[in-house]
Amino acid sequence: MAMRVLVPVDDDERGERAVELAASLFPDGTVVLFHVINPSEAGFSTEEMIPSFPDGWYEQEKARAKELLDDLADLADERGVAVERHVEIGRPARVVLTAVEKHEIDHVVMGSRGRKGVSRILLGSIAETVVRRSDVPVTVAR
Repeated sequence: MAMRVLVPVDDDERGERAVELAASLFPDGTVVLFHVINPSEAGFSTEEMIPSFPDGWYEQEKARAKELLDDLADLADERGVAVERHVEIGRPARVVLTAVEKHEIDHVVMGSRGRKGVSRILLGSIAETVVRRSDVPVTVAR
């Protein structure tokens, strides 16, 4: 059975590195491109506040996510790997960890922002949280 590889992405640069790595490590696998729309980017801290997002914010984020995933899917297609695309809303680390089970994932390949020092301590690290809490292996592309 082919591996299902979750590739959570939030921008082109880290996404491209993660897709390239996933395609090289799992050439016969399925790359599951995954983007999380984070409500905190609109100034909210919980998913329950979705109905009160600023006008158009959520639609803009969905459109941005679609464009990002389409571009990265093209890259995966060029590498000859099967691709799926999914977009969800919530706290990124939590949603990624939930997606592992929901989408029957065998491995996670994700980029890292490479924060260091106080920035990492204050802001936390999505990649670090996923590495520590995932039930499947996680590879971080730098």
